[in-house]
Amino acid sequence: MEAFATSDIGRARQINEDSYYISNKEDEIKLFIVADGMGGYNGGEVASNFAVKAAHNYILSNFEKSKENRDALLSLVKESMQYANKIVYEKAIQSEELKNMGTTLDICLIYQNKAYISHIGDSRIYRIRKEFMRKLTKDHSYVQQLVDEGKITKEESMNHPKKNMLIKALGCTEYIEPDTMIKAFLKGDIILMCTDGLTNMVKEEEIYNIIKTNNINPSEELVKKANENGGLDNITAVIIK
Repeated sequence: MEAFATSDIGRARQINEDSYYISNKEDEIKLFIVADGMGGYNGGEVASNFAVKAAHNYILSNFEKSKENRDALLSLVKESMQYANKIVYEKAIQSEELKNMGTTLDICLIYQNKAYISHIGDSRIYRIRKEFMRKLTKDHSYVQQLVDEGKITKEESMNHPKKNMLIKALGCTEYIEPDTMIKAFLKGDIILMCTDGLTNMVKEEEIYNIIKTNNINPSEELVKKANENGGLDNITAVIIK
């Protein structure tokens, strides 16, 4: 297994409010985390950073007692996100500067050919298997809700004025209920974790083509392409092969 990660401020923002973590090749625990922060002066940067560190520390501290049971591992990634929520929420209510900060959070723990995933917000996780790229996560956004209700089409959602409005995020409320799932991770599969600074700037078809054809540093090329197309937000891409 190999992983690539690139994060960039983009062309329109003053600071990078995205954060991420990827395991080293030699680590027993194969853990990958992406967060896209929001809110207030430096609040987004603080929220995403605290969330990634809290989830990472929680999983490392509790992995041994969970690793032999798939249900326990799925609970572990969910509980790590709820723990991260507690940390970010408490920080937010303690400081006027950080009030209303929050973040998206995606966690992918890979163990014994399975990916244990927890998700909140509108950052995304995709899986490429052979010739198909499938979005595994569902955006927790107002626009996605409109699509689900049949009020707008997927194409209309791409340019909707409220496309960045989240209906669920981490750190904004005392309790969260993230989405969780277990997915097989087979030989040849590729997982992409990314913030919306990528998916708002680069079409899914082009993302797929870049990942499939670039074996040197596909995450770097994805970020470069997002910047070439405008770079209107921070951009983070983590690719696991």
